[in-house]
Amino acid sequence: MIRAQDYTYRVFWSEEDGTYVATVAEFPSLSNVEGSQEAAFFGMVDLVCAVLADMQESGEDPPLPLGSRKYSGKYALRMSPEQHRRVAIEAAEQHVSINQLLVSRI
Repeated sequence: MIRAQDYTYRVFWSEEDGTYVATVAEFPSLSNVEGSQEAAFFGMVDLVCAVLADMQESGEDPPLPLGSRKYSGKYALRMSPEQHRRVAIEAAEQHVSINQLLVSRI
């Protein structure tokens, strides 16, 4: 069973709003605004708990938490031919593969 605590949360200060905002990556439409980091975080966890309960009641499958997903380690990247040329030249100048160059930038 997926628990609200298993999801990926972020709390940040919003200068524009003058408050803390909490979000959860797996539910991008949700946010919680509070006066402190702790209140924003715990309010967001409570909101996700409520959403999970609603989803269970309606028979919906909740999203798998990012930390529970399996990743292959492969990622196909598309770029323009000009970008590809520049990356290939830079990789050759550094005596590394294009893959090594791009991974080092992440």
